[in-house]
Amino acid sequence: MPLISVFQTFGTIVVLTALSLITVIYITDMTILEFFQTVFELIKRGIIGIVRGIRRAKMKRKERRQMKEAEEHKEPKEPKKPIPKLEGFEKTEESKTPVKGAFNIRILDSIRSSDFLDEEADSEPEPEAPKAEPILPKPKPSVVPVKEEKPIKSQSINILLPEKEQPKESVRQKLPEKPVEKPTENLVELKGTFYQYEYPKASLLKDPPPPRKDKDEKDVTLLQAAKLIETLKSFGVEAAVSTITKGPAIIRYELKPEAGIRAKRFTDLADDIALNLAARSVRVEAPIPGKDAIGIEIPKSKVTPVYFKEMITSTEFIKHPSKAAMVLGKDISGNVIIADITKMPHLLVAGATGSGKSVCINSLIMSILFKASPEDVRLLMIDPKMVELSRYNGIPHLLIPVVTDPKKAAGALRWVVQEMLDRYNLFYEKKVVDIDSYNELVANTGTAEKLPLIVIIIDELADLMAVARNEVEDSIQRLAQMARAAGMHLVIATQRPSVNVITGVIKANIPSRISFAVSSPQDSRTILDKGGAEKLLGRGDMLYHPAGELVPIRVQGTFVSNEEVASIVSFVKSNAPADYNEDIMEKIENDSESIGEEDSAGDADELLNEAIELVVSHGQASTSYIQRKLSIGYARAGRIIDQMEARGIISGYEGSKPRQVLISKEEWNEMKMKDGLPSVKNVNSGLFGKQK
Repeated sequence: MPLISVFQTFGTIVVLTALSLITVIYITDMTILEFFQTVFELIKRGIIGIVRGIRRAKMKRKERRQMKEAEEHKEPKEPKKPIPKLEGFEKTEESKTPVKGAFNIRILDSIRSSDFLDEEADSEPEPEAPKAEPILPKPKPSVVPVKEEKPIKSQSINILLPEKEQPKESVRQKLPEKPVEKPTENLVELKGTFYQYEYPKASLLKDPPPPRKDKDEKDVTLLQAAKLIETLKSFGVEAAVSTITKGPAIIRYELKPEAGIRAKRFTDLADDIALNLAARSVRVEAPIPGKDAIGIEIPKSKVTPVYFKEMITSTEFIKHPSKAAMVLGKDISGNVIIADITKMPHLLVAGATGSGKSVCINSLIMSILFKASPEDVRLLMIDPKMVELSRYNGIPHLLIPVVTDPKKAAGALRWVVQEMLDRYNLFYEKKVVDIDSYNELVANTGTAEKLPLIVIIIDELADLMAVARNEVEDSIQRLAQMARAAGMHLVIATQRPSVNVITGVIKANIPSRISFAVSSPQDSRTILDKGGAEKLLGRGDMLYHPAGELVPIRVQGTFVSNEEVASIVSFVKSNAPADYNEDIMEKIENDSESIGEEDSAGDADELLNEAIELVVSHGQASTSYIQRKLSIGYARAGRIIDQMEARGIISGYEGSKPRQVLISKEEWNEMKMKDGLPSVKNVNSGLFGKQK
């Protein structure tokens, strides 16, 4: 053969072995490391099998030795009473210890547990065993329970994983003590009766499709990396690829630049890299936090969706201690990202239409339904669009029905402010500092009911700011500054990330932010105080900037469909009725009526008091006069005239005749001293601003 003539016999064996390894690695699409790990695992299992075979052989020899000894001493030992001891052995608690031991091994290592059971099965006495009737047949029952109870242990594991429902029912039938594992902490008082909140089942959610592995993806990734290096080299930037990380939506190439090359050069070349790689967008992270590398993030040709069921059944979510935990999605490395609302403590969500903002809000609410009972977390939802959040009406977590009227929304926020102050007064009386210490105190003393967390969700802030800007901004400011220790948390969403909506006051007091795709770097800076969101891909691609972090984290958001939301909401509503607080509803209704009366002449303008000073001092009032003196537009000056007329400062419209000033300067000063005409802040405070 040509190979033998060239490489000789030993060399030919080496060459053929290497070619075989390369062929196997190529066919299985494994790396060299994965291949050798697989081979090592097979060798390890083989060695374990040999060792267990030796053990079984030793056990059989030991059994035969015992059988011979039993035959030799059979007659002299008959007068003794070993049989009652063995019969008792079948029913004593000691006989169950091998069963529990088998289950413990099985939970920790499923491979070892199955072999353990096989080993016990193989170690049963052979047909010669009946010769020693008084001793050997009796231990058999100690092995039999292992086989009978084997399904029970696997079903008890399934209880931890919500997607398996039917085994859970069989466990309840066989083990009556299981249903009482959960304490009665989920009992909620409802109009004199008690009900237990039943958590929704993961089986109501859609199963994610099986992962599909693209054999050509690896080659495409390597070719793209080589092209990236060539592109940088053409601009005089020398760098080498150190790591390639594949996420659900993007691939990140970690580059180590040569000495003397500034990180800013990579950022400046982002558009050129996108051009040469024919990518939709390229985001450069220079440098990657905690690494001596530059990150070049390039979109994948096919996005891998992150399904809500996959996230809700993850170990990270199930074991998370917080009742207000929410699933966000997966980061670039494929790690599950769980956010704790209590640690945020307030969240701003912004992004363009269709970027995934509403899906993020839905996943937050659904996470609470899966994680917390109404006793732990209550929700107050405000949805001026009347579309997205109205579907949650009727769930037991809601304090009141979803608020859709902007004026009532302002009243609802003022009620939240008052509730916050009431809680702080309660904490002061009990000498505690926050809601956790208060709940711990009442749990130990049993003197009162514990306070639930309250999560206030506003789906579209822009609509509220357009109707009741001053009231909304003041309430949000106070809540953002003070509500954390009272167990009250804001989640504010908007699709108009402009400075008119996300004002400096709001942004300064909400530390945690999520930005979805936006249209311009200015919008990104409005949300995150830095650019980057304009490079996002949309459809759930987000930058999550938690409080305390220096840079945002790129996350592919989880996807929950409308059908899944409807299914979970229907399940929760059918098992637990809504428990609305009628006192809150009545206060908000009265407050909105008060605001409606005050707003019949329009909202109080910030320049109203100054305009009154002018007309009272000069004895004349007209739209053009106000416009000229205050340097404002004609429309705004007209609204100020209408507001002064509604408050009895000037006369009504009389055609061509000028309006008369109805109060004197002295009367105006008296009104200010007596607070008869409130300032803008007091005008907008409404019912909840008047302390009893």
